Formats: sequence, C-alpha cells, structure tokens
Amino acid sequence: AKCMQEVEEKNRERELKAAADSVLSEVRKKQADTKRMMDILRGLEKLRKLRKEAAARKGVCPPPSADEAFENQVESLKTLLKTRTELYEAEERALRVMLEGEQEEERKREMEKKQKKEREKLLQQKLEMDSKLFGDPAEFPLAHLLQPFRDYYLQAEHSVAALIQIRHEWDQYLVPADHPEGSCIPPGWVLPSLPTNDTWATAVR
Repeated sequence: AKCMQEVEEKNRERELKAAADSVLSEVRKKQADTKRMMDILRGLEKLRKLRKEAAARKGVCPPPSADEAFENQVESLKTLLKTRTELYEAEERALRVMLEGEQEEERKREMEKKQKKEREKLLQQKLEMDSKLFGDPAEFPLAHLLQPFRDYYLQAEHSVAALIQIRHEWDQYLVPADHPEGSCIPPGWVLPSLPTNDTWATAVR
C-alpha cells in the first residue's frame, strides 16, 4: 500500500508538472504574440509618418481629425496590449512560483530519501560491529546471556549519574594526540585485528 501510494504521488507530481509546463508554454506564446502586435503597431506608426511626409511633399495634408482618430486607435490598442502583457507576466510569475515550490518539495523528498539510506547504512554498520564484538545472534541462540554486558556498556544512555561517573573515569586518561606515553581515546569501538597465525585463528573460530 505504501509503494502504491508513492507511485500515485509521483504520477500526480508528473501530471502537475506537465500541466504547469504546458500552461507556462502557452503563456510564453501569448507574450510573444503580444510583443509581435506591439511591433506591428510601432511599424504602422512609422509607416503612417513616412506616408504623411511623402504626401506633404506633394502638397497633400490629411485633416487633423484623421490624425486624432489614428492616434486614439493606436493608444487604445497599446493600452489593451499593455494590460495583457501585465496579466501574462503575473501568470508567468505565479506558475514559476508553483514550479519552484514543486522543485523544492522534490529536493526535500530526495534529501529525506538520502538521509533514510544513510541511517539504514549506519544501522547496518552497527549491526555488523555488534556481531563482531558480541557474536551473531543467529549463531548463538543464547545471546541474551550477553545482555548484562550490553546493559553495563550502555548504562550511560539511561543514567545521568552513570554518564558522569564514566566520563570522570575517562577524563583521567585523556592525553594530547602527540603524548609519548599514551593516545587519545578512540571515538568508537576498537575492532579486533585479524588473526596473525593459525593457532589464533582456530581460537577465534
């Protein structure tokens, strides 16, 4: 059920992203159309100016009402295109925010997945280390006999007084790394080295 839910969520995310990309592409197309219309208007203004100058050289002048009507029409179209441009820009910003939010969620899920794998890896390493130190529970059904030893070594995790006492004992032997007569306390378990001869190997087995 969990796997099915994850698959459904991924499918919904893909569909949402595809829909957002499609809408964003449509908005960009509309923006390009609006920009092309603005260029056409500027071209019309330039063309009319050139024709007016050519007509003036021939002694033909259009009435002021024609100029006023043309300018009013052009200004009306410019206002309309400007409104549409602002609307499309607002749509694009909203879509970008939505896509960025989706990408942020995806990055967060990837990070959580990575952290989960890291935790599982650390847990596996701990199990392997415990197996080397205390034996494999599958091979030793009476592994519960080792529980008192585990309780002893883990008592500081359950008792502040035990933690203080253990820390006090350890602090007596803390030395710098370059001390000639000692070494720093290791940060984790000290694993046994491999057997150096057959006799030792038989004892380990």
